[in-house]
Order: sequence, then C-alpha cells, then structure tokens
Amino acid sequence: MILNIAVIKGDGVGPEMMESALEILKSVCRQFEHQLNLYPVMASGEAIDAVGNPMPEESLKICMEASAVLLGNTGLSKYRNSPQEKRPEFALMRLRKEMETTTNIRPVCIYPVLSELSPLKERIVQQGVDFVFVRDIAGGVFCSDKVKSEGEFGKEAYEYEYYNEKIITDTAAIAFELAGRRKNKVTNLDKSNVLGSSKLWRTTVQEVGKHYPEIELTHCYIDTAAMKIIESPKEFDVIVTSNLFGDIIADEGTQITGTPYLYASAEVAKNGKGIYTPNQLHHPDETMIGQQIVNPIGMIAAAAMMLRHSFGLEKEAAAIENAIRKAIEQGYRTKDIAKEGEQWLSTKQMGEKITGLLAY
Repeated sequence: MILNIAVIKGDGVGPEMMESALEILKSVCRQFEHQLNLYPVMASGEAIDAVGNPMPEESLKICMEASAVLLGNTGLSKYRNSPQEKRPEFALMRLRKEMETTTNIRPVCIYPVLSELSPLKERIVQQGVDFVFVRDIAGGVFCSDKVKSEGEFGKEAYEYEYYNEKIITDTAAIAFELAGRRKNKVTNLDKSNVLGSSKLWRTTVQEVGKHYPEIELTHCYIDTAAMKIIESPKEFDVIVTSNLFGDIIADEGTQITGTPYLYASAEVAKNGKGIYTPNQLHHPDETMIGQQIVNPIGMIAAAAMMLRHSFGLEKEAAAIENAIRKAIEQGYRTKDIAKEGEQWLSTKQMGEKITGLLAY
C-alpha cells in the first residue's frame, strides 16, 4: 500500500517526539512492504516565525492532498498573548475545519507494571483501566460563533451549545463501530436532565444504537461519570460524549493513569482521513525543549492509530502497540515514568528500543 502522510513536527518538544515516531513508522513499513511517502509541512510556530501565518495555504494544500496528518506538540508561551489566528494552535483548528474531522478518539489504559504511578488506589487499578473516549469535535460551544456585547450588567460573552442529528450520528456511529471490535459496550455521557442539546444527543445516540443490536448501550450523566471513572473505571469501555464534556472528562481519564504521555489521539473524518497527535498535545514544560527527555510514546502510539484508522492496517498498528507494551514491560523508561533512582532513556533511545522490538 502507498501511504501519503503530511508531517507537522510542531513546536517545542514536538520535533524530538516526531523523530522517534517517524523512525518506527519507516521500520514497520519496510517490514510489511508498504511505500511510505512523508511530506514535511511548515506550520504552527515555525510558520508564524517564517511567514506570520500558522497554516500557510501551501502547507494546507499538502495536508489536504495527504491521506493523514501527523502533528507533534503545538503551542508555546511566547505566542500566548497573540490573536487566535496568529497562535500555533490555529493550525490545528484550520486543519479540523478544512479536513472536516468530526470525531476525536482517545484510548487510555493503565499498564500493570506502571500501576503504582496512578493516583488511584491499588484495589481499583487491579480491576482494570482500559477505555476509549469518543468525543464529538464538530458541534457545541467550541465550534459556535463567539458573541460579545454590552448588556444591562456590563460586558457579556457567550457561545451556543448547538447540535443536530447529523453531527451526533457521525460520532455515535464511530463509537458503536469501535465497541464492536472491543467489548460490545458503549456508555453515553450527557446532561439530558437539564439541557435540551443533551436530550437531543441522548435520543439520537439511542437511534443510532438500534442499528447495533449486539452492542450494550447505557447512559450516564456527565457529573456522575466524572465520579464513577475514579471510583469504578472498570465499568467503562467505549465512552461517547459531546465536545465540551469530552474535552474535560478525557483529560480526567488520562490523568488517573499517572502516565499521561503514553497515549495518542486521533481526529477523524468520515472519508477516513485524520489528524494524529499525542494525547497531551500542548506539552507544558518548555524547559525540556531540545533536552531529549520528553517521552515519545504518545507520538509513536499516534502513528499506530493512524495506520489503523486511516489506512485499515490493523496488523501494522498492532505491531507498534505490541512493541510499546514490550518496551514498558521490559523496564525501559523515560524520565517521566521512571522511579526515583531508576535509570531512564533519552527520547531517541526509547524510540530505538521500541523499534528494535517490532515484530510481524
């Protein structure tokens, strides 16, 4: 198969993570005899510094012609006070719009050998933590017009929590399809006891569920789920929810592992194209830049997700994921997941260890 992939190395520690991910991607494509075409893209901070635009038209054209986009870390403090359209994050926002991505997929699990890093009690962790967040990214307040005005009590600002059946159906269908490849269980999160948008969300998810009779569908209010995911994470497998709720609870779900830099994120469109990033897309510690100490596993896992979701290459994706698992089980660590006094590897060294563990 021919794989045409646009590569945005990103800001800060992004290039370091991306280097390891690309080396593993090249290796797996050699093993499975795929033609890998990588197209470097100038975007985010690099493009702002060069041409004053985080997503120049030529860069956008390369991304649109590719089958998928790999994107490293985005955002730096020096751009924090810039207008939105002049910040690195705007590149991702532009890509989402132009590629018509509808759904964010974020898998999270706790590796048993790293369970002590979780803030959860051991008895809870031992029950198992392994779920996937499926979040809409096409509707809700994040995608709304931003309204500002002067009112009776001074300045006002608000957005619209807008949804329609198509937006909800697109994301719900992805959730049910994923569940069919896992444990045949979907949990829908909403606030339908209060919000009209959530009532529409729940009824539409129920309608989609009728097309998947083998999948068990349950519902949970978002505030209840925020508690349950801590006290009994084993109850969840595929979790589907709206944009705002998903943005918050997916971060909670990641943080309860204690290892947030091990996971990936996919933003997919109905045509199969997607944007693939580390779960922690905006790495907060800028002192790590250029030090080769950032954990590359989230970016490597993103490459695996890309092979699965945009190219349908399940064996190849599994080969990378199995190599990650073996590296962790064999005791290889980067600084963020190493115990005090434990030897740890550089970004590049961890990538090399995982590459060496690739197998058919």
